[in-house]
Amino acid sequence: MDVIPAIDLLEGRCVRLYQGDYERSQVFSENPVDVAKQWVDQGATRLHLVDLDGAKAGKVVNLKAIEAIAQAISVPIEIGGGLRDRTSVQQVFNLGVQWAILGTVAVEQPQLVQELCQEFPEQIIIGIDARNGLVATRGWLETSEVLATQLAVQMQEFGAVAIIYTDIHRDGTLSGPNLEALRELAGAISIPIIASGGVSSVTDLLSLLGLEHQGVKGVIVGRALYTGDISLREALRAIGPGRIQDIPPNLDSTFA
Repeated sequence: MDVIPAIDLLEGRCVRLYQGDYERSQVFSENPVDVAKQWVDQGATRLHLVDLDGAKAGKVVNLKAIEAIAQAISVPIEIGGGLRDRTSVQQVFNLGVQWAILGTVAVEQPQLVQELCQEFPEQIIIGIDARNGLVATRGWLETSEVLATQLAVQMQEFGAVAIIYTDIHRDGTLSGPNLEALRELAGAISIPIIASGGVSSVTDLLSLLGLEHQGVKGVIVGRALYTGDISLREALRAIGPGRIQDIPPNLDSTFA
């Protein structure tokens, strides 16, 4: 299972929000490039970026920071926040981003998402951010009447390569992932799901392993990495490639 560190960008800095509340942000670094390098040095094979200013503005805002990160590291990047038209999507791809995460437009302009999935195959991820099972939009500032599972099924049909599912009530709270919601979503679609929100410990990561065979193929970790509650190296050893439980015992030494 992929362990994907999150870098949330607000005014060019690396921050974390509490339950998506812009008024409750905590700055972790003034230099997101240094943060990106740190996670890659510790073994990250993929990074998750969010342009928080872009999510509010409806267009990409932190272009310089995104480009600087893409140029500084060798692992692929996915990014969301403010990608609500073709120009913005093309813009981030031009910066060296591998995957564009679409959220608000999936609800408000599904036809556009279908077109983008066709134009950029294997590069469009749908970000489904939910409150009580309903999809939130516009930087989590509004809640729609669309069910998360309903939207996921539609986006799979359009050709989305994966779904990132975030439980807003748990995001930034270190209260654990919403396993029930993830299980329900996994039962509705066959494309990979990436879990996000609430991960606070290696125990939380291990709890997600039970859903791996159902389609939960990755997990985004944010605040817990920045507070030190989770070590990225430890997380990768627990659920990443070559995780501890997959390493066969040394039988020769056992019976020597």
